[in-house]
Amino acid sequence: MKTPTADYFERQYQTHLKHLKLKGMQPKTIEAYARAIRRIGNYFDYQIDALTAAQLTDYFTDLVASHSWSSVKLDLYGLKFYYAHVLRQPWVAPGLIKPPRSQRLPDIVTVDEAQRLFAATRVVSYRVFYFTLYSLGLRLGEGLRLQVGDIDAVRGRVHVRDAKGNRDRFVPLPQATHQILRRFWRVHRNPVLLFPNRHGGRQGAASVTTPMDRAGVQTTLHQVIASCGLKKRLRHTACVTVMPPI
Repeated sequence: MKTPTADYFERQYQTHLKHLKLKGMQPKTIEAYARAIRRIGNYFDYQIDALTAAQLTDYFTDLVASHSWSSVKLDLYGLKFYYAHVLRQPWVAPGLIKPPRSQRLPDIVTVDEAQRLFAATRVVSYRVFYFTLYSLGLRLGEGLRLQVGDIDAVRGRVHVRDAKGNRDRFVPLPQATHQILRRFWRVHRNPVLLFPNRHGGRQGAASVTTPMDRAGVQTTLHQVIASCGLKKRLRHTACVTVMPPI
């Protein structure tokens, strides 16, 4: 049975979610900021509307000890958003947190390593998807959101929608990528989605309205990378000219 305090927190939490959506936040940001309020609420027994600088110091000290700096920053930003838009109160602890500045060069697969990864991916839809991500330099979410109408073969470019920062951008379309996407589309023939979900099999792919499952794509990629002995992320470095077979 919920206590009055928990009930009040739940109402405030739902208001928090509404403001996140109204501010046009990306789904991943909404989830991160929402998770922050849930975690902070659990820590303070759902009483977070009048936190002191000392309480925040204790909370974030414990969080630094158990989570990454990325999680710390997201909890900080989520709580600041809550104070600004739900409570309409100024932030009580300016300058409390200063994450260390670090610049790391990402481990990026080479063209040869990418070819090994494509060859080791047995599921055709995943193989084509990974090839597309690599050759266009896309994030996973950007690739999943690709639609048939985003491919501009005449101008040799791809319209990437709702990219980082809610911005659209154009990226060059290599001929090899265009050819394999055309061949792949002839397999599923979905009128809208380039990468329709696989729940209905090949026959159902033409009529589905949702893209491939993000978790399935990630899980398979991790398995393939491990099978290839790679410890790198699938990021674009150069044009891949050898197309994976369909």
